[in-house]
Amino acid sequence: MASLPQELIRIKRDGGALSRPQIAAFVSGLVDGSWSEGQVAAMAMAVLLRGMGTDETVALTQAMAASGERLDWRDAHLPGPVLDKHSTGGVGDKVSLILAPAVAACGAVVPMISGRGLAHTGGTLDKLEALPGYSVHPARDRLLATLCDAGCAIVGAGEQLAPADARLYAIRDVTATVESVPLITASILSKKLAACLDALVIDVKCGNGAFCTTPQDALRLARTLVAVARGAGLRCSALITDMNEVLGHSAGNALEVREAVDFLTGRARDARLLELTRALAARLLQVGGVVATTEAGEALVQRALDDGAAAERFARMVAALGGPRDALHDARLPRAPVQRDVPSPRDGAISAMDTRAIGLAVVELGGGRRRPGEAIDPRVGLDNVRPLGASVRKGDPLARVHAADEAAAEVAIRNVIDAVQVGDRASHPEPLIRQTVA
Repeated sequence: MASLPQELIRIKRDGGALSRPQIAAFVSGLVDGSWSEGQVAAMAMAVLLRGMGTDETVALTQAMAASGERLDWRDAHLPGPVLDKHSTGGVGDKVSLILAPAVAACGAVVPMISGRGLAHTGGTLDKLEALPGYSVHPARDRLLATLCDAGCAIVGAGEQLAPADARLYAIRDVTATVESVPLITASILSKKLAACLDALVIDVKCGNGAFCTTPQDALRLARTLVAVARGAGLRCSALITDMNEVLGHSAGNALEVREAVDFLTGRARDARLLELTRALAARLLQVGGVVATTEAGEALVQRALDDGAAAERFARMVAALGGPRDALHDARLPRAPVQRDVPSPRDGAISAMDTRAIGLAVVELGGGRRRPGEAIDPRVGLDNVRPLGASVRKGDPLARVHAADEAAAEVAIRNVIDAVQVGDRASHPEPLIRQTVA
């Protein structure tokens, strides 16, 4: 029969297109366990090798979104359109912590479904859990109350939101099929569709610190994500952005929250982080119908940052979800006991950065996971990371390591020195925003 697992696998193995009912049968088998791990792995590999058309990917995304509960906002009386942002992952990417409250301060509602760190990239949920008491899995009534009061809530998907994706992803992770563009697309968008959004903007990272290392790969993924989202009825746009250096000046969970708080309160604002946050937020407001143009959106976002409205929304969100009551002034973030500067090996200028290696250095410090479910140390990481093009003298700090002990700090110092190239002349960094896929 055409719905038998082995028959569906054969169809895709031989390059055929699966029908919507056949895809629904596959997703149902993911959830009820009628498809074995071997069969799911075989299907994932067949999709990786043979691909999926847009119609197939739309059907897979919609079926996975419908595999569990939905966050239906129709009776919630929320005070604005429901918008969200997703990033494909980078090093030092704390944009979500700033963008969600900024967009909320501009009149939208942001129920941001976020994830954990993966490989060398940090996870927004891990960062927020550095705030004592912050709950990334609130009960529905608490989530609604937070959205109504703060206008934003950065939380996890939970076990009941797109459960088909959770099982499929776990199997992809151990079968070398993570890179499949249709499966990446369905994984990202199924949770966004289940969140019943009005609009979505996606930040597709490109460079040596991203999963998409080439412009061609990034463009392919961005176009697929936008086409499938729109095919599923979700307004969507994507920006392809540079990830050839750390975003901002920190990488590590508590350190990135501290940088985000300093950014929101105006104590310190990295120029690249401001440019990217403003561009993504403006695009989201425009796609979501809050403003007519991205120029108007950028002005609105800048005002929300400058007058403190975005910072206030962040503080209200953190308090409502169990975190510190005064996160802007006393976030109670943990600090590592050992802090050491990374000395420049020579005079010159920072000409290149192996951003992936820097992310892995944070993982080795304990700030990320080597295995699923492993505990992380929120205190550790890097701050004061110097940007590409910065001039340095021998012995000047390239970054500062935050470590649990001296031995870990020494390893991290060597890793960062190996990852940062100091040349005779400054290089010209890639444009931060490379392309928009509207």
